[in-house]
Amino acid sequence: MKIREAIKGLNMYQAGKPISEVKRELGLTDVIKLASNENPLGCSEKVKKVMMEAAEEINLYPDASNFELKRALSEHLGVDTKRIFCGTGSDLLIRVICNLFLDPGDEIIMGGVSFQRYEDSAQIMGAKTVKIPMKNHRLDVEAMVNAINEKTRIIWFCTPNNPTGAMVTKSELFSVLDRIPEDVIIVMDEAYYEYVTDEEYPQTLPLIDKYPNMIILRTFSKAYGLAGLRVGYGIANEEITKYINSILGPFDTNLIAQAAAITALKDKDFLKKAVETNTTGREYFYREFDRLGLEYIISQANFVMVNVGRDDKDVFNKLLRKGVIVRPGHLFGMNNWLRVSVGTMDQNERFINELENLLKE
Repeated sequence: MKIREAIKGLNMYQAGKPISEVKRELGLTDVIKLASNENPLGCSEKVKKVMMEAAEEINLYPDASNFELKRALSEHLGVDTKRIFCGTGSDLLIRVICNLFLDPGDEIIMGGVSFQRYEDSAQIMGAKTVKIPMKNHRLDVEAMVNAINEKTRIIWFCTPNNPTGAMVTKSELFSVLDRIPEDVIIVMDEAYYEYVTDEEYPQTLPLIDKYPNMIILRTFSKAYGLAGLRVGYGIANEEITKYINSILGPFDTNLIAQAAAITALKDKDFLKKAVETNTTGREYFYREFDRLGLEYIISQANFVMVNVGRDDKDVFNKLLRKGVIVRPGHLFGMNNWLRVSVGTMDQNERFINELENLLKE
């Protein structure tokens, strides 16, 4: 059996620990998870109802064209359906983009601390990843564009960035777009778009016409609370969309997921509550970290990175034994930092109480 060399060197992605695993391994009964940037409110009640109705047709294959979902997205975004593609979460779409544009020896450019799946997906294709050091925990957009060479095929702007939560501003983005060659694909990964409250965040949908090499990725996993259903989507010009759809499987987005996503788009009240809950939770974390004298990164997402001033693996494990799951920063190359998702206020307060107690040790 011959395994491709690129695959042999691939590092397995480490997801946040599931609650069931922590309960089982540590014998705990009360565990909260603030590790995977999930919506603490769950999903809309309207979505739950539609999912039960859709389950009555689970014996049937889903609509391979995602017609109704694309139509709902078209109305929501003001974009022609021919420019929209859907898949099982942004993760799949990241891989498909790499499948479409990368050959062995090509290069991608990304932030030094950003979403690991860009690098993983490039490596699968035999391509090289060029990581540009962060600037004050933010993507150094200028340096990223300056690093483009004849081998560059994709440049990834994760904004708000995972795991730092910082965003690329209008002025930063608009100052470099015209300097990116047309044969370099610009991917705007906007998984946390709905949570952004800063007016300096760039609205990228109107840019698709001017920059035919731009792709925008978004998801239903975060603000809409559908992480378990795996529904992601993208917007690009018609040619790119056509080729992406040719790679995607005919039934990648399942029947229940399609129905849930359509209903989630319509429930504006739930989305508003989710965003308000998140904004309130972020502000609470900032106040508490200030009180504890801890450095943190201002976030436009549904999580905050905080410097706990000691071994993050040790703090992570101690919190775990208290039934609080977070993400240790060393996984992202940020030793002594933790990434904590915004939860309900009860969950946020529990995390702060447990963190404060162990920092006193």
